[in-house]
Amino acid sequence: MKKVELNQLSKKQIELIEAAIQVRKNAYAPYSKFKVGAAVLDENGNIHTGCNIESIDYTLTSHAEMVAIDTMVKSGCRNLKEIAIVLKSTAYSVPCGLCRQKMVEFSNSDVSIICVNLDSDEQIKEIFATSLSLLLPYAFKEL
Repeated sequence: MKKVELNQLSKKQIELIEAAIQVRKNAYAPYSKFKVGAAVLDENGNIHTGCNIESIDYTLTSHAEMVAIDTMVKSGCRNLKEIAIVLKSTAYSVPCGLCRQKMVEFSNSDVSIICVNLDSDEQIKEIFATSLSLLLPYAFKEL
């Protein structure tokens, strides 16, 4: 994982981040107060978004990354190329193991992951770039 500056990213990557920031505003997180936005870029260049939606029973919570991937699949595409994840955190804003595995399911190659931490004013504090193969090196997948 490497720290990057906004001016080092492509126009499409910045669009992904902006889309994730916008959809994060719709997150429903009354219990954890941990709002997450995600935007995926599909193989056709389209952007699909998702935010987390909590339930008092946490097992029913929908993760932002999963919602974005589900939205991509519902649109007819089954191959994601890149994802941006935005949240306020004191640690890296990386996807959880469940979301990583779902990314593997809907990708034909390595997925670029842009992790964005926001500050208390909802502005970009730091950006990290990594890949799915680095976060999940021995993914469970069909041979």
